[in-house]
Amino acid sequence: MAGACIKYSVLIFNLVFLVFGAAILAVAIWLRENKDSHEILGIGDLNINPSISMNILIAVGAIIMMLSILGCCSTTQKNRFMMILFFIGLLLMLLLQMVAGFLGVTHKSKIEHAMNESLPGNLNLLTSTDERGKTFQKALFKKQDKLKCCGLVNGASDWGNNFKYFSTSCECPSASDSSCTSYNGKTIYKQPCFSLISNLVSKGFSIVIGLAFGVAAVEMLGLLLYVVLYCQTRKT
Repeated sequence: MAGACIKYSVLIFNLVFLVFGAAILAVAIWLRENKDSHEILGIGDLNINPSISMNILIAVGAIIMMLSILGCCSTTQKNRFMMILFFIGLLLMLLLQMVAGFLGVTHKSKIEHAMNESLPGNLNLLTSTDERGKTFQKALFKKQDKLKCCGLVNGASDWGNNFKYFSTSCECPSASDSSCTSYNGKTIYKQPCFSLISNLVSKGFSIVIGLAFGVAAVEMLGLLLYVVLYCQTRKT
């Protein structure tokens, strides 16, 4: 009776583990495909490339899903070799995630500090006419519409003479909206985009760090269950 209970507990663990892996994979792909933020963070003095972290997370999510399938097979077949293989893989993943989680916390604070220091310094890119400036302008143009903001730090005036080319994503649907103001004969969002972009990046890192430590907690439970299950299979 106790053996069956442990077996089903391990199977439930593997299903939960599979869901966590899929969640990490989905979040990582979503963050990876958020190209506008990457262009804003990767241009100018800030020069941050979040794609590397996202690619690592995609790999982690895929490996977790494969491990969960291996875990289900080893449990149903009571194959001790597969159990040992799964245990080693799970232990390595746990150690890597704990290291990645702590590095993520440190990296998050460094990026937030770098953003606060460097991103406002990219104001000149909004009035620039070179290729680097145009890439930054196109990225912010898309963000303005999504985040309902305008400009980077001071508002619409940050665009300078380029405002006439990028004003459409700044425009408010209603002039009576309290979040709107008038500028150059247009009704636009009064909120600058800098703080909203900072919050978006910070939330993204918080989600990733939360998933890393959350999955690590589940993995520790899984390791304990597999030790018990392995010991029971040796007795039979």
